[in-house]
Parts: sequence; structure tokens; C-alpha cells
Amino acid sequence: MTDAHLSPDALGSALRDVTEFVDATGWGQPPMLFALVPTAVLAQTDPDLVDEYDDSELSPIAQEQLPLSDDPDTVNDELEHVLATTQWPTAVAGCALVQEIIVLPPQAETDLDEAFEPLMADPDAAEAAARATAHSHPGQQPARLIAGALRDGQRLALLQLRSEESDGRLELLAHPDLAPGLLDALAATLDADHDY
Repeated sequence: MTDAHLSPDALGSALRDVTEFVDATGWGQPPMLFALVPTAVLAQTDPDLVDEYDDSELSPIAQEQLPLSDDPDTVNDELEHVLATTQWPTAVAGCALVQEIIVLPPQAETDLDEAFEPLMADPDAAEAAARATAHSHPGQQPARLIAGALRDGQRLALLQLRSEESDGRLELLAHPDLAPGLLDALAATLDADHDY
């Protein structure tokens, strides 16, 4: 059973907890998937997992390492397959995924267009050329994409830019058009109700 009375801030708070957890392990991590379980449910079913002073609405639970290769040319397809075949028990109110990405400045769009336009007849080659251009672009910046969805329809994607001059504060950016495909894929894992 899931808590149907989550506040509008529940997902954002859970994604911040997820980001703090992943950030503590440093950069260079593979994508990680989390179940978001109502803390009250977890306190009833697994009280040892909940601190008595924890007042969060949702508790993120890290899942086993995803079966993804280290090949940047195939990891997105593999991740898509994992999400397409993932289902959650009804006690899970939502899920979240964290993955490292490359962010480019707006002026890089011309460079990407030049890289993949000649290859438009072959989508795989075009995507590989765009990816190679992004990774070698002088303006590229590593970032984390943190995306989450709840059964009640809430969705949120956040971006954490990697900064060498970090003062220890966690800065997360949001945009309403950030990662809509990933949010759809996460929401789809919650569509089927399975009791296990």
C-alpha cells in the first residue's frame, strides 16, 4: 500500500536525499535506481531501516547495481531496456534514477548539427557522432541528472553541475522541460500494480 497523501514537496525532498547519497560517493558512478517508499510504511515493515527522528515522507532505497555495460554507445539503450522491464511492488510510491551526463552550452548546438546532419540516414551513426562531439566539445560540463516519478503523477528532474570550486553545498537546478523521456520511462515502471 502507498501513502496517497504525500505533500507537493515529497518528491523534491526525496530527490535531494538521493543526490546527497550519490554525491557522497563522488563522481564517475554508474546510473543508480532507487525505490521511493513512504517512510511510515517502511517504519512498519522494516523499522531497523528508519531512524526514529526521520520525519521525511519518502525514504529512498538504493537498488542493486544496474546490469549496464561500460560502453557509452550502448548504455542508453541498455538503460532504456532496464526501465522498460522494471516493475515495483505496491508499497513503492515512486522511483528515482541518477545518471551522469554531459551538458553543453547553447552555442554548441551548431557543432552538434554539423556532426550528425551528414549521417541522418543512419540514426545510430548520427547519435554516435553527436555523442563523440559532445564528449570532445571544449564547453562540455559533467553533470548529474536526477529524475523521479511518483504513482500519484508527480514528476521532477533536477540537474547537478560538477564544479571543481564546490564549497560543499549541493546546488540543484530544475527546468520544466528537463528529461521528459526519462520521466515518462520512470512513470511507466509504476503503472502496473504488482503485490510481491
